[in-house]
Amino acid sequence: MIILVISIIVLGIIAALIAKLSKHDGEEKITVVETCATCNGTNDKCEQDCMMEAATKDIVYYDDEELDAFSGRPSDSYTDEEVEQFSEVLYTMRHEEIADWCRSLTLRGINLPDQIKDETFMLREG
Repeated sequence: MIILVISIIVLGIIAALIAKLSKHDGEEKITVVETCATCNGTNDKCEQDCMMEAATKDIVYYDDEELDAFSGRPSDSYTDEEVEQFSEVLYTMRHEEIADWCRSLTLRGINLPDQIKDETFMLREG
């Protein structure tokens, strides 16, 4: 009798598992795992997670230590000459470095000038 009860319970569990595994709406769900290397600015959670991860690491500089002088400045307050300093750094790096450079600026409290934000985003995507 005990064996019969245990067999029924086991068969019930197996049937439930099979039903759960085979149940879908005709669509396969694909899970995309984003890493900091693949964050492209369109997924706020990915960007936030990467920023939190970056905050636990040492700040990486891209031969741009002179930009630390702009820490705390509003993004709309840069002169054309100051924007040029950011542009010089931007155009000396590889496309895949741009997202990390933007994170570095953020961690250092440096706001990217409004004048080159769109351009930076387009280069980052390119």
